[in-house]
Amino acid sequence: MTTKLEPKKAVIILSGGLDSTTCMGIAQEEGYELYPITFDYGQRHKIELDNARLVAEHYKVKNRHKVITLGFLKEFGGSALTDESIDVPDMTNVDEVEKAREDSEVPVTYVPGRNLLFLSIATSYAEVIGAEAIYIGVNALDYSGYPDCRPEFIHKVEEVMALATRVGVEGGPIRIKTPLSTWSKADIIRQGTLLNVPYQITTSCYNGQSEACGVCDSCRLRLKGFAEAGVRDPIAYRELPSS
Repeated sequence: MTTKLEPKKAVIILSGGLDSTTCMGIAQEEGYELYPITFDYGQRHKIELDNARLVAEHYKVKNRHKVITLGFLKEFGGSALTDESIDVPDMTNVDEVEKAREDSEVPVTYVPGRNLLFLSIATSYAEVIGAEAIYIGVNALDYSGYPDCRPEFIHKVEEVMALATRVGVEGGPIRIKTPLSTWSKADIIRQGTLLNVPYQITTSCYNGQSEACGVCDSCRLRLKGFAEAGVRDPIAYRELPSS
């Protein structure tokens, strides 16, 4: 009698953006059963929650998609993404983008403790459902200076997870997978295109309108990545920055 093997499972931290949606495609390609988790933390770009739902539906895992509310992050503020009194920087040309990155290691769009919280909650979800991996779309090359996107951070969190979970102390720790960590944005888009990742239902804009602004740092990185990959960006932009 043949024993049916249980499918391997992975939790994907899904924002509805380009990187996390690419992680969905990669996790599927690697044979994982997908369990996306999305966080509503009072972000300015709340439209991404709708995109995350569309992505979960696209991958036919709508019934497994968890949306977790973390409203206290908006109450804390301290970021242009959660505090309406702090403007999202308008990066209208390449020189301004580069100067902003040189002047400030950590930009105003950094949300204090966000990825630490996300990974902690995703770990809880993963342990309950028996997932062996958590995918997160952090990037160490095209990132915007966020301390919680660095490989050192991910490594330390994984160490803590092994100590703080039952599966960890029993010898089967949950792994954090960061497949995009060393890729450029163009590399990410090329790979995602090969995997038929639905970029047309993703958003990257920090301003959160129905059309992407085209001039915030996140839009700039996305547009630059598509241009370098030689692929047309399928979403609409309100404005295209000067090159």
